[in-house]
Amino acid sequence: MSYLDEGTGQPVVFVHGAAGDLRAWAPVRAEITGSYRFIAPTLRYFGTGDWLDQGEKFSVGTHADDVAALIRALDIEPVHLVGWSYGANVAIAAALADPDAVRSLILFEPALPSMIQEGEAGNAARDAMERMFGPATAAVEAGDAETATRLLVEGVFQLPPGGFESQPREIRTMQLDNARSVPLLWSAPPWDVSCDMLKELDRPVLIVHGAKSNAYWPHIAAAMDACLPRAEVAALPGVTHDGPVRDPEGFATMIEDFVAKH
Repeated sequence: MSYLDEGTGQPVVFVHGAAGDLRAWAPVRAEITGSYRFIAPTLRYFGTGDWLDQGEKFSVGTHADDVAALIRALDIEPVHLVGWSYGANVAIAAALADPDAVRSLILFEPALPSMIQEGEAGNAARDAMERMFGPATAAVEAGDAETATRLLVEGVFQLPPGGFESQPREIRTMQLDNARSVPLLWSAPPWDVSCDMLKELDRPVLIVHGAKSNAYWPHIAAAMDACLPRAEVAALPGVTHDGPVRDPEGFATMIEDFVAKH
């Protein structure tokens, strides 16, 4: 695995999301390395390196095992584990599989449709999910990974049509470098985490959502909060799913404050 390892102090491991790699954390890295040891891997099938197979092992479980293996190889457990979107799913799976390796979890908008509840709020979350992912799904099914990536980013970041191009060049470059992994994400086996599974995770968990995010993300955060024994939910002002790059200082402050308590 490619990874960055900078700074000193308690280790904080950062797990990126879809259409990303370790470069996704560049805005946050500068805020963290002054106080903590910043470690950020690029997950299997992401980044620009060669694949060892055709992508058939792509799954939350595979990525969670890889993150756990990195933590063991660096001999740094227990760590504070940070995940964003798909990376938050991976972080949860890693913590469930080996809770002794994790001191705390900080999750920015986990993407867990299995946590959507019945009722009006759940219906709003499902509608928001369809608006976000529906166009990208059609592009994946048409075999156009680059268009799927652009539509995925516009959907989750709540950008207008064509808004992909409004992002900084380095972010767009990273996302398009990872377009080849988007079809794998769509074809991967579902990871249906349940409330009963989360009840077994006796670790401090901070779940953050954007204050301007659509109904999907805060609904999942609230549902997880009701299941986890030691959870907190917080909103990052002025952002959507793009929070870690839109307001890296604000997100880093949340991380540092939570880590300092645990």
